[in-house]
Parts: sequence; C-alpha cells; structure tokens
Amino acid sequence: MTDCAQFIDRAKKIVGRDHCHTLPEQRAVYAYDAAVSDYMPGVVVFPADTAQVEQLVLLANKTNTPVTPRGAGTGMTGGSVAVCGGAVVVFSRMNRIISIDSQNLVACVQPGVITGKFQEAVEEKGLFYPPDPSSAAFSTIGGNVAQCAGGPRAVKYGVTRDYVLGLEAVTGKGEVISTGVKTAKGVVGYDLTRLIVGSAGTLALITRIFLRLLPLPESVRTLTAVFDRMEDAAGAVAQLFAAKIICRSIEYLDKAAIACAEKAMAAGLPTDAGALLLLEVDGDLASTESLAAKALEVCRQAGASQVAGLEDPERAKLYWKARKALSPALYQYGPHKINEDIVVPRNRIPQMVERINQIRERTGLTMVSFGHAGDGNIHVNIMLDKSDLAAAKKAEQAVEEIFDYTLELGGTISGEHGVGLTKAPYFSKEIGPASHRIMKEIKKVFDPNSILNPGKMP
Repeated sequence: MTDCAQFIDRAKKIVGRDHCHTLPEQRAVYAYDAAVSDYMPGVVVFPADTAQVEQLVLLANKTNTPVTPRGAGTGMTGGSVAVCGGAVVVFSRMNRIISIDSQNLVACVQPGVITGKFQEAVEEKGLFYPPDPSSAAFSTIGGNVAQCAGGPRAVKYGVTRDYVLGLEAVTGKGEVISTGVKTAKGVVGYDLTRLIVGSAGTLALITRIFLRLLPLPESVRTLTAVFDRMEDAAGAVAQLFAAKIICRSIEYLDKAAIACAEKAMAAGLPTDAGALLLLEVDGDLASTESLAAKALEVCRQAGASQVAGLEDPERAKLYWKARKALSPALYQYGPHKINEDIVVPRNRIPQMVERINQIRERTGLTMVSFGHAGDGNIHVNIMLDKSDLAAAKKAEQAVEEIFDYTLELGGTISGEHGVGLTKAPYFSKEIGPASHRIMKEIKKVFDPNSILNPGKMP
C-alpha cells in the first residue's frame, strides 16, 4: 500500500467518505487553477473544522503525503495545484461568517467564505471590507489571505494583509496556533500573522481569520478619462498623486483591453480610445464631489480628450463589471495567456508603459495591458498559441525583459498573484541569497517535513 493509499484510508475516517474524493473525474476538477493545469492530485479532501485539518496534517506527516491547500482555485500562478501529487485540502465546507462586531469593527470568518458574500454581509451593517480582487465574486477569503490579494481599491485602502488582525492556523507539524490579535493594537512577540499572510499555504493551513473593518463610505463616484495615447494616461496617474488627489481606485486599460472588455460586456466603453482611466472617489458627499471635480480637471490637463462622471449608478456598475470580466475575456485574442502583475513606483508608470509598447511593437506579440495603475500595478498579458514555438520563445524573452526593467525601476515582479509555479524561474532576480536562505529556514521551522504545498517556494 502506497503512502497516499494509507492517507486516503485514514482520511475517510477523519472527514467522512463523502468528503474524500478519489475518482479520477472528481480529482480532475482540482488539477488546475486560472493559469496552470494537468497536476492531478491523488485525493481531494474537504475538512469541516480546525480539528479535522489538524488530524489531516498529522496524518500527512505520518504517511509522507504532500498537502496542497485550496480555496476556489482562482489563482494566476499555479499556487493551488498539487505539483507533487498527494492530497488537495479544499476549504469550501469551512464557509461560515462566525461574527461581525459592529462596535469593535472586527469580523471573524472561516477560510471558505466567498469574498463578495462577506463584503455584502458587512455592508448590510453599514461597514466596509475594502480588499476587492477582481475574482471577489467567487474567490475565498482564505485564498485571498494566502496570496495577499489586492484589487482596485488598494490604492487608497491597502491590500488583504492590511485587514488581517489575527489567524488560527495549523502548521506543517500539525500544531494549531493563534497569531495576532483581535484588537486595534498589539505588539507582543514576532508578527507571525504577517508571515503567514501571503505565504501561499507553504507554512500553515489557515482555519480562522480575524479581519479589520471600516465604516462604509457615505458616497462613491465613478469617473472616466479617455486618452488618445497610453503614455498620456500613465502620466495622468502620476499627476493625480502629485496633486495630492487620492482616489480609492485608478484602473488603467489600453486600447486592446478596452475592445476586449466591450466585446465581453457591451458596457459602452470608448473603443476608439488609445487608453482609458476608470477612477473611483469616496467619502462624505461634499468631499466626494470636490475630489471628483479635481480629479477630472487633472486628467483634462494631462491630455484627456474626454472626462466624465458616471451619474447613473447602474452604468458605473456595468463599467466595473466589464473591467473585472477582462481577464477571462482575453482568450478571444488567443488560446494561451501569460499573465504578469508587475508593480513599479507610481511616478515610473509612464516609463513602464513606454517599454511595454516598445516590446509589443518590436516582437509583434499580442499584448494587452490593464490594471491597478493607482498603486503602480500593471497586468501585462501576452496572448499566444504556445504550439507556435517561435511566438513562445518571443514571449519568454519579453517576460524576462519586462521583469528586468521592472526591477531596474525599483519595482517587484509580482504585486498580488504570488510566485507559485509561473514566477519561480525568476525568483532569484528579486530575492537575494541571504534573504532566500532565511526564508528556507523559516519554512523548516513551520514545516520540517516539507509537506505543505511543496514545489511552490523556490
């Protein structure tokens, strides 16, 4: 009997036979994410609580079975696929909002809670959970925490890690730990919470999350600025910050992205534009109106051919729906996608956009750029047919050039997607040997037998 067979036999007793999937067609559903495919796990298990997660990890250590945690599988780098086979642990049964404390502005949730559902629940109480990845309608809080997800509102409100006060988690040893606090302040000991957030399940399996909330803004306005040239749109972003105007979102779409989003949603986007900025401002009613007027004026002075405030809330929702549907809609340009999420300092966005244009023109590759320009985060997508070996080679060289220039500008090769499998070959470009060694030592402390998400952290 193989180790995985031993694991399966005992796992059925832990989670129940109905929650332990072994048939090929059941396992195939968990062999891929949004970027990587064909990594078939040996078994898929669905724990119901922390005690079952603890027992599964202890069992995995005894049977030497790799364990890959998984939320909704929406990741863009292969972070939740079972590279080494073994068990995929899916948290969809652990999907309760345990509490929403309106007095202390704190919520407690299980990892399988859908992000969008949680946002709706807190907004019903007049509260606000700002992190908003484009996949919020189906991604989970646990997956967001594991990858430190971002989203459009990060420019003003920060990313997922800025709202995680504390965690309950099971380490690779099978120890249940509590990290962080449930209060506004707390500095006792090392910050293990921040260490686990963004670690992609390589250190511990998250079983409970304490989240910071904010009061719901009174007013929100959506604005658009249309540009003939991408460089002018990028320059407008830098000028908005120079003018001390902090929007809660500044999204950037190039010409190909506009056309793609419009084809997918028929939202009325300006398909003849060279670039589009989609902005949001919020606050009390008076300050929102004032900020909106100032932002539109800066865009106009930066070269926008058209600026507008979307007065119809339904039209504004449609614009945002088109933006968030953009990533899957890109496949109209080709069967395969290379999706990168570089980040550069905001004032370097024009230079980065110019370099991406140069690469596009030089290589002839189909490249679509969009993203959270307000925090310097640009999603560069190369659409191709990987069976065309010449195009695949060009794409590989283009990614390398983009990463090198990103780092030259003082940026990072991943703002919110993580490393996973797709960025692993480039890890050492950004992380030096000493830092890498420390990371490996930390991994050994949490997970001495390297059973948690193996093959993911270089």
